[in-house]
Amino acid sequence: MADEDYEMDAGAYEDEPIEPELEEGAEEDVEGENKDEELPDPLLADNEDTEEQKLAQGPRKTSKYMTKYERARILGTRALQISMNAPVMVELEGETDPLEIAMKELRAKKIPFTIRRYLPDGSYEDWGVDELIVEDSWKRQVGGD
Repeated sequence: MADEDYEMDAGAYEDEPIEPELEEGAEEDVEGENKDEELPDPLLADNEDTEEQKLAQGPRKTSKYMTKYERARILGTRALQISMNAPVMVELEGETDPLEIAMKELRAKKIPFTIRRYLPDGSYEDWGVDELIVEDSWKRQVGGD
C-alpha cells in the first residue's frame, strides 16, 4: 500500500478538541456555576437514611461477644491500615507482620474501631472494640487457657 491510500487530516493534532453538542434544553455548566444541585452531606445527621435507622436506646440487645466475622473484618482492616503505615497502638517486640500486629492490638483492646450491629427493626447498636469480649479461636483448638 502506498501512502496515498491513507487519508489523514494533517491538522487533527494541532486543533482544539471538539466539544460535544448540547441537547435541546440542556444547560451548560461552567465550572461550578450550577449550584442548584447540591448533594447532601453524608456526615450530617438529618439525612433521610439516618431518620429511618435510629440508634437503639436503653439496654443493649445484642451479645457482648465479638463474632468471628467481626473479628476477621477488624483484623483484616486494621492489618491493611498498618501495612499502609498507620500508627501502631501497642509496643512492638520485633513483630513485622501487619496481621500479627493487628492481633496484638486486638488482644490489648487498642484498636480504635466501632462496630455497628443492625437489628431487624432497622435500628442499630454501636459497640467499641474495647467493649467487646474477644475469644481467640486458636486457644480452643490447641487447648490453651
